[in-house]
Amino acid sequence: MAHTAHTATEMTAELVRELLRDQHPDLADLPVRLGARGWDNQLWRLGDDLAVRLPWATDSADGLLRKEHAWLPSLAPQLPLPVPVPQRLGEPSERFPRPWIVTTWVPGAPGDRAPATRATHSADRLAGFLTALHRPAPDGAPVGRDRGGPLAEQAEGVARMLASATEMGLIPDPDAVRAVWEDAVAAPGWAGPALWLHADLHPANVLTADGTLCGVIDFGDLCAGDPAYDLAAAWILLPDGAVDRFHDTYRSHVAARSRAADRPAPDAATMRRARGCAVLRALVGILIGEAGVRGRPGGKPTWGPPGHAALRRLTATAGH
Repeated sequence: MAHTAHTATEMTAELVRELLRDQHPDLADLPVRLGARGWDNQLWRLGDDLAVRLPWATDSADGLLRKEHAWLPSLAPQLPLPVPVPQRLGEPSERFPRPWIVTTWVPGAPGDRAPATRATHSADRLAGFLTALHRPAPDGAPVGRDRGGPLAEQAEGVARMLASATEMGLIPDPDAVRAVWEDAVAAPGWAGPALWLHADLHPANVLTADGTLCGVIDFGDLCAGDPAYDLAAAWILLPDGAVDRFHDTYRSHVAARSRAADRPAPDAATMRRARGCAVLRALVGILIGEAGVRGRPGGKPTWGPPGHAALRRLTATAGH
């Protein structure tokens, strides 16, 4: 996890208004209200259609916001689900010493609080979104902080998290979880071009409405690499009975595009790596969820149930 260093400046609606008056005065008279406090940023609603994101809790947030501002506007028009498109960049100032951005506002409820329940519809929406996103990235595209590369690079962290969660009594069958992970690490690596990845598809970064996905947010980890890191989302985000539908739909979409774009379709090895990435994501969610249950800083109780559900699905279908 990123080192946390909460910004000393108190975040208030008046601060947001002052920053807008100073750098984007045409937006300064719109109503401002708190939207959410995320892992890296605070989100403030700006009128009905915009939001202001200010880094507050991690040292890395500044670079992540600048990366979104640089790359997401060109990717967003290709995507079939709404995403927060950067509109303006705010530079560090005496009033607030870090960069910040104004984006479009994406309505919906966070998926950790309102999970998707319509299996087929949600699977198809996620598959369509990732098919559109997973295009070869250009030279100079960002490299992931700790994702998008070979899974073996994550082995030490996974072993540590699995041991910790097991000691707390949170993992019913650690050997089964370990077997899924080890099979994923043993799978051949991604041989295709580095593809655009969201790289952070946990439940709080997707939005839902009427039981299905309606938006994807927080592209701070946008990078180029192995699509398995995003394909893992099927086990984490979708309800029971949806994973096979998702992968079948994704494969068929990509196969249709591959013929025209010289883009390899995901093979069995990619699915094995995706399962390992799902183990990694599930363990993170379980530990953050347990920290929330215990009232510890940074804990989020709503992250635990999706992680537990994912491990249950992954170990129930081991070898498939």
